[in-house]
Parts: sequence; structure tokens; C-alpha cells
Amino acid sequence: MPTVTIDCFHEHLEPIAQDTAIVAVDVIRATTTAVTAAALGWRVYPAGSIEASVRLAADLDRPILAGELGGVQPYGFDMQNSPTQMIELEQSSRPIILLSTSGTRLIAEAVRHGQTYVCCLRNAQAQAEHLLAEGRDVVVLGADSRGEFREEDQLCAARVAGVLMRGGYELVGSSTKRVIERFDDAPDDAFIEGRSAAYLRDTGQAHDLCFVLEHVDDLDTVFAVERGEVRVLTAAG
Repeated sequence: MPTVTIDCFHEHLEPIAQDTAIVAVDVIRATTTAVTAAALGWRVYPAGSIEASVRLAADLDRPILAGELGGVQPYGFDMQNSPTQMIELEQSSRPIILLSTSGTRLIAEAVRHGQTYVCCLRNAQAQAEHLLAEGRDVVVLGADSRGEFREEDQLCAARVAGVLMRGGYELVGSSTKRVIERFDDAPDDAFIEGRSAAYLRDTGQAHDLCFVLEHVDDLDTVFAVERGEVRVLTAAG
């Protein structure tokens, strides 16, 4: 019987069994931004650090630098880690380097351990259906914020793992069971009073919070990291 585990990524990942699918989740905002950009046809390269961003920028043709560290857009960057700014970005052939405090660091670490998918509330159902069809063991990882497993990431993880559970997967670990119990049937806005949502409201970025809430399961697309790029992998169904 395949298994699904929900956990929170902090600094490093423990070894993960070969052929396990890793699902990276950072709803507010890195994976929502990455999925939105890739769905629009942009080439998106997550960077695990500012240093990695600089190295990537040297290898790519006039990349657009998008991101935040500690919530602040780094000096020299072109835009924030923002899905709404991705929607507004004028189309071009330039690639995007995406940097965030925790989400892109999670992605960069995960790809070193195996097949990594990028998931948010926009494609949680599609992601779950794809994993169910694959039948592999799954680890769903939320990106921590100041040591916390954020509520919006738990909600997304529960939506993926819940589908797998009902499809015959075994839940592994006490964290998995706690998240499922709390968020499996929770409404879309279950995280609205959480710290991430409050931060966006308090810093004048509520438009990104609205975007997340208004774009739940509106994509039937799965995204995987291949050769450092977030790419459209398949369409569910």
C-alpha cells in the first residue's frame, strides 16, 4: 500500500526513499507565484538563496528577478514574489528567477532528493489525482515561516493527502494525521485569520491574498521541477 506523509520543511530534509514523489507547498506565496507564472507560459527558475539567484542570472538571458527575503523585495530585483504581479507582467521571452524566504529554498532542497512537484491551492486537486494515478509514496512538505507550519500550507497539504487517503493510501506520521483531521474538510478560507494572511493585509498586499482565495482549483495542471525549471507536466483527466 502506498503511503503519504505531511511534514514541514525547516532547514534540511532527511533522506527520502528513492522513487518517492515530493510535493512542495508554499501557498503564500512562492508556489502560487511559480504555478501562476508557469501556467502563463513563463520559464520559471526557483532559487534557494540570493547567491543562487546571482549564479542563475549569469547563466540566463536577461532574466527577470522576482522575489522577497523577509517579505522585502531584494535590492536590484524587478518585482515581488507575487502572483498578481505575474498576471500583470508584460509577456516576453525573458526567463524569471524566483526567490523567496522559505518556499524556493524548500524547492531547491527537495529537487536534490527526488521528483519534485510544485503545488498550491490552484492545482491541489489536479496534483492529487496525478499522484493517485502514479501510485508512488508521497511526501507533502510545507515551507516553514519563523519555525511554523503555516495554516494555508496545511490546508493545501490536507487537500492533496485527503484525496490520496480516500484512494487507498496509508497516512504516515502523527503530523499527517493532525493536519488531515484539522483541514481535510476545512473551507477555502480556513487560514484567513492566520499570520501569513495578516501579514499581507498589514503590508498592503491583500491583493495577493484575494488572488489565492479567488483561484482555488482553477487549474487542472501539474507542475514539476525539471533541470531547475518549473514546467507544466500534464493535465489531469
